[in-house]
Amino acid sequence: MINFNGNIVNESDQLSKNRGFLFGDAVFESFRLISGTIIFWEDHYFRLMASMRILRFDIPENFTADFLKKETLKLNYQINNGLDARIRITVYRSSEGRYKPKSNSVSFIINLETLESSNYSIVQNTVIVDLYKDFFISNQLIHSIKSNNKSINVLASIFAAENELDNCILLNNNKKVCEFINGNLFYVKENKIYTPNLQSGCLNGVLRKNLIEIIKLTELSIEETDISPFDLVSADELFITNVIQGIVPVTNYRKKKFDIEISSRLINLLNDSVSYS
Repeated sequence: MINFNGNIVNESDQLSKNRGFLFGDAVFESFRLISGTIIFWEDHYFRLMASMRILRFDIPENFTADFLKKETLKLNYQINNGLDARIRITVYRSSEGRYKPKSNSVSFIINLETLESSNYSIVQNTVIVDLYKDFFISNQLIHSIKSNNKSINVLASIFAAENELDNCILLNNNKKVCEFINGNLFYVKENKIYTPNLQSGCLNGVLRKNLIEIIKLTELSIEETDISPFDLVSADELFITNVIQGIVPVTNYRKKKFDIEISSRLINLLNDSVSYS
């Protein structure tokens, strides 16, 4: 029995053995389902498996790409009528024990929310960003996976709301640009596109990976490199990428205002890529 908000209730295994809740001992994948198809599913699956190996989870034999895909689609058809959706799979170490688990066995939870649009699009909204400097992202491998330990992202989101910002740029321990709160960072200068390299500590984003490949097929050039906050002031465009929203152009960074020409072009190329995937 436990005391939950003043009420004595039974404790379920979802709580007592959920080390994701107790210690942040969990990984997750968020992805988009369009017209019954999971976009970039293979990339998401392999990143999930890599994250589980880094955290020393025992991966069940039935945890195949086909199995998790079927479980995802089953949920979507049962509660969402097969409509477009944002999906999250959370895998946590389901074991008793304190810091030291008694086993490395896992459980998973899949949840979703309905999305209205089947295509990525540029939303013509003002997006104002600034630096978040209270805490910094470590550039160790452990911080490049999608774990449940997202305290910095949560605090940066609160900071953004308190300061009437739409997003924040997170920095690493070397005070270099790492990523946005909810996505990877790209900027454009003189028709060349730059993004932080994976050694910066940024998330190895699925859309980041695929967008880099798309850019390489154009006459534009792309460079993964160290980026200083001062580099952004001289940029022509700045945008956020994640697999749910696609490409989100930033309009204002401090006193700097940005164009959206390249961003608009890339969103069309992204939609073409998705339609043939």
